[in-house]
Amino acid sequence: MKRHHVPTSIGCLCVALVAALTGCAVGPAYQTPPVATPAAYREVPGWERAVPAEVALDQTWWTLFGDANLNDLMAQLAISNQNVAAAAAAYAQARATVAGQRAAQFPLVTVDGGARRAGGGGGSGANAVGSTGASTGNSSGNGGTTYQASIGASWEPDVWGRLGRGVDAANAAAQASSADLAAALLSARGELALDYLSLRQSDAQRALLQQTIAGYQRALEITQHRYDAGIAPRTDLLQAQTQLANAQIDEVGLARQRAQFEHAIAVLIGRPAADFTVAPVSAWQPVVPLIPAGVPSTLLQRRPDIAAAERRVAVANQQIGIAQAGFYPSLTLSASDGVSARSVADLFAASTSVWSLGLSAAQVLFDAGATRARVSAAQAAQDQAAARYRQTVLGAFAAVEDQLAALRVLAQQQVLRRVASTAADQSEAQALNRYRAGQIGYAEVVSAQAAALAARRALVQSAADQQSSTVALIQALGGGWTP
Repeated sequence: MKRHHVPTSIGCLCVALVAALTGCAVGPAYQTPPVATPAAYREVPGWERAVPAEVALDQTWWTLFGDANLNDLMAQLAISNQNVAAAAAAYAQARATVAGQRAAQFPLVTVDGGARRAGGGGGSGANAVGSTGASTGNSSGNGGTTYQASIGASWEPDVWGRLGRGVDAANAAAQASSADLAAALLSARGELALDYLSLRQSDAQRALLQQTIAGYQRALEITQHRYDAGIAPRTDLLQAQTQLANAQIDEVGLARQRAQFEHAIAVLIGRPAADFTVAPVSAWQPVVPLIPAGVPSTLLQRRPDIAAAERRVAVANQQIGIAQAGFYPSLTLSASDGVSARSVADLFAASTSVWSLGLSAAQVLFDAGATRARVSAAQAAQDQAAARYRQTVLGAFAAVEDQLAALRVLAQQQVLRRVASTAADQSEAQALNRYRAGQIGYAEVVSAQAAALAARRALVQSAADQQSSTVALIQALGGGWTP
C-alpha cells in the first residue's frame, strides 16, 4: 500500500481560516493613569532647573556620608539580606511565569507508541486501531502483536488575543516584581543607613556624656573639698553626687540603645546578633550631604514603588481583555500521523499510515452571566490598581515635601542650637567660677550644668536628625534607581 499524505488543500484551508481570524484581539488598549504633577516642590523656594548630572542621584548614595564602615555594611546587605533574597526569588518566579505564558502560544507536540496483542478463533485478517494512531495487521487465528507509533500536535491560535494578553500581563507582573526587588533593596539600605547613623549618634552621645561625667566628677571633688573645709553645706555635696549619678545613668542607657542598633544591623546583613559587633568611634563627625530634589515629574520614573504600582495597572488592563475573550469561541487546530507494523524493526518502514487534521471551535451559549461578571470584576480590579497607583504617587510627592521641609527647618535649628550650646557652656563655666568664689549656691551650678548638657546633646541630636532626614529624602526620591 502507498503511504498517504495530508492534502495540501485542507491544510491551506485551515491555515487561511486561522490567518483570517488572527488579529481580532479584544480588550482595551493600555494607558498609564493620569496623575496631577506639580511643576516644582513647594519646599524648594527659588528652585531652578539643573542639568541632568546635578539632578541625578547615584545608586550608591550611601557613599555621600563618607563612612567606610557603612560602605562595607551595604555591600554585605546586598548579598545576605533575607528580605532582598525573598524579593529576588519572587522576581525569578515572575520571569518563569512569563516563559510559561509564552509557551502557551506555540503548538503542543506529542509522541506516542505502544504494542497491542490481539487474538481470536479464526479469520483471515484483523485490524487493530490504537488510541493515538491507527494500526493494521494481518493476524491469524493464533493472534499476533502489533506495534504502533504516532506523532500529534495541537495548537490554539490566539484569535482574540487572550494568549498574547496573558504574556503581556506576565511581562508587566515581572516588571512590577523587578521594581519590588528594587524597592526592597532601597528599603533595606535605608533602614541600614538609619540604624548605622543612629548607632554613631549613640557613640557621639556617649562620648559627650563621658566628657560631662568627667567634668561632674571634678565639680564633685571641688564640692567635697568645700564641704570638708566647712565652707559648703551637705546639700551641695548631695546635689553634686545626684548630678553625677544621673549623667552616669544616661550613659549606661545609651549603651543599651547602641546594642539594639547593633543587633538591628546584624539582622539586616544576615548575621546572628551574637556574632556581630561594630567598633565604637571616639570622635564622630556627622556628614550631611546636599541632595538635589529635581522636579516632581521625574519622581514618577525614580521611585520603584511607583513603577511597581503602574505595572500592576497594566496587568489589570490585560486581564480585562482576557476576560472579554470569553465572549468569543475558542479554536483549536490539531493534527496527527501514525504508523504500525508487526515488528519493531519494521515499524518505521511500514507502508500504512493514518493521518488527521482538524479545526474545532467551542462557544459558550449560556453561563448565567459568569463571563460578564468576570469582565466586570477585571474592570473593577483595574480601577482599584489605578487608584492605588495615584495614591502611591501622591504619597511619594508628600514624602519628598516632608523631608525637604524637615531639612530646611533642621538646618535653621542647627545654627540656633550651636549658638545655644556655646552660650550654655559659657554659663556653666561662669557658674562654677562664681561657686568657687562663694558668690552663688551649688543649686545654680547644677542648673547651669543641666542646661549645658541638654544643649550639647540637642546639638548632636540635631545633626543626627539632619542625617536621618537626608536618608529619608533619598528614599523618597527613589535612591537613584532607574527602571
